[in-house]
Amino acid sequence: MNILDIGCGKEKYPGSIGVDISDKTDADVIHDLNTIPYPFDDNTFDCIICDNVIEHLDDVIKTMDKLWRISKNGARIKISVPYFRSVYASIDPTHQHFFTYNSFYYFDERHIFNKLYKYSDSIFEVEKVSFDESISSNVLHKCIKYIANKRPQFYEINISHLFPLNELTFHLKTIK
Repeated sequence: MNILDIGCGKEKYPGSIGVDISDKTDADVIHDLNTIPYPFDDNTFDCIICDNVIEHLDDVIKTMDKLWRISKNGARIKISVPYFRSVYASIDPTHQHFFTYNSFYYFDERHIFNKLYKYSDSIFEVEKVSFDESISSNVLHKCIKYIANKRPQFYEINISHLFPLNELTFHLKTIK
């Protein structure tokens, strides 16, 4: 299985090819992720991991187009980003984009957002969206996280401003 870790930093996913802009990371490939094209052939990767990197890049749509090009049909894409209401979303001055539960449905042909606003020809199925997938702390956090993951629209509209969670993880599948 060919795995690519985009913006791997110093914690590259085991067994993956890491790509990052800095040579002070665990990257196998040094590349500015805002530069087109990515230095990989079409249809190369079975899995792509983007752990807290997309919010730093110039253009989310172009980034998704690049990921679509280098991923195989059926490839799994895992994207973790700060939730837009999280203090971590706006505390970092290098963050350029903010994400909600629905942000990646624009790339899913089954969703109304894709039908109304066709920003890209790259297609991904949104298989799962999770709040704070790898974060757990106290009982209140666990309860809010449970509600958010069971009723995400309700949480986002009615509760998230009172009890903001930290991170969203999108599990996508490349469709070609």
